[in-house]
Amino acid sequence: MAAMKPAVPYLPAASPALSQADQAALTDLYVRGTPANTLRAYERDLLYVTAWKSARFAATLDWPESEATALAFILDHARDLNNAPETDVARETAEALIAKGLRKSLACPAPSTLDRRIASWLAFHRMKNLTSPFGAPQVKQARAKARQAAARPPAPKSQHPITRDVLEQLLSTCRGTRRDCRDRAILMLGWASGGRRRSEITGLMFEDVSLKEFDEKSLVWISLLETKTTTKGETPRLVLKGRAAQALVHWIEVAGITDGALFRPISKADRVLKRGLTPDAIAQIVKHRLKLAGLPADFASPHGLRSGFLTQAALDGAPIQAAMRLSLHRSLAQAQKYYDDVDIVENPATDLLG
Repeated sequence: MAAMKPAVPYLPAASPALSQADQAALTDLYVRGTPANTLRAYERDLLYVTAWKSARFAATLDWPESEATALAFILDHARDLNNAPETDVARETAEALIAKGLRKSLACPAPSTLDRRIASWLAFHRMKNLTSPFGAPQVKQARAKARQAAARPPAPKSQHPITRDVLEQLLSTCRGTRRDCRDRAILMLGWASGGRRRSEITGLMFEDVSLKEFDEKSLVWISLLETKTTTKGETPRLVLKGRAAQALVHWIEVAGITDGALFRPISKADRVLKRGLTPDAIAQIVKHRLKLAGLPADFASPHGLRSGFLTQAALDGAPIQAAMRLSLHRSLAQAQKYYDDVDIVENPATDLLG
């Protein structure tokens, strides 16, 4: 991230009122003060809106952008284009984005996707100290109407939660190679530490793990730099116990890790590489273990580790506040959904018909 230049729309624009040193300090402040996940989202959204305008208007982005362009962006993403005429400009634009791998289908995108891209575009204008067209009354109303028209229940991030019994099936496929040791440690840490997100798992460094209490108490302490719901310096330490702690320590010993990334790729020759895994690699690991366990590859996604942890906590009768201390959910309502799913199944009123 240090190589980013102020000309990038998601970093502050150059100001004649600032010296070169102050401008560099301001840019560094924005980089350090913006979560890495947000910066990556900005990059993806900038690529998307730039490609969209090029395909739609054969033009580059304007600063500030026009209200007509903002309105067209909303309209193009507020309807299902599968039944639109082939000459429909919105459909032609969407097909161009699909060909570039920037859009998945002609179906109407989820409202949350549209909201995120607009939020990024708004942020780009703020960085340039410009007024965004998305604040105009007509544009704001169109955005609200698009959200209402496309309203639908949010799809689960994982088709099924990876509860304890499913996790045990996945762990049973991890037998003896270095890859097996690594995958066992990833699955157990990802689940037992509260249901970690992919980026949280792959972002862990050896220095983030404390083994001081392992020999005496079989405890391993983990320090996350930041999460989706916490910022740097505010994330509490998490603990691994028993089998999960043993699996992580075994991986560290087998891989000979003394610094750097905690989880790393492994070559076909079963050799541990020096670079860290990417978040996408966690998805591939989960899919691979599901197939080896005899389950469909799409049975669950990495988010199933998170939803599975909370679901299992509810099944075991653990207080929701205790589960949230590990999952680091900020919203009680969000965590409560997993408990509600369990509670309604156990509700005696569901058995009235016999």
